[in-house]
Amino acid sequence: QVQLVESGGGLVRAGGSLRLSCAASGLTFSDLAMGWFRQAPGKEREFVGHIFGSGTKTYYGDSAKGRFTISRDNAQNKGYLQMNSLKPEDTAVYYCAAFSRRSASLGIDDPRVYNYWGQGTQVTVSS
Repeated sequence: QVQLVESGGGLVRAGGSLRLSCAASGLTFSDLAMGWFRQAPGKEREFVGHIFGSGTKTYYGDSAKGRFTISRDNAQNKGYLQMNSLKPEDTAVYYCAAFSRRSASLGIDDPRVYNYWGQGTQVTVSS
């Protein structure tokens, strides 16, 4: 059974940085493609970004481009979301998610494509 555990959330001032981690267990980590999502109160879950199992390619949602970087260390079974130049509107619960096989009908920005989810970690950006 795959388990994902996020860490690294917290309170930061606008303009600051945070690095979130996602520790995985239960499956060969490099077999898992990983995504990051976030959800603010009263809003739908939003795609932040995605990284291939090999780590060779990444994709980002519009809100993350130029400020956030996704990476992974397959030897350590961990994924990372580096967030720079944080804004108050980045305040949300951040989730890592993963899948081993993707439905061809769903895009990587669709939460439904991900089989496994972490519990989420709160990020709060003060102005």
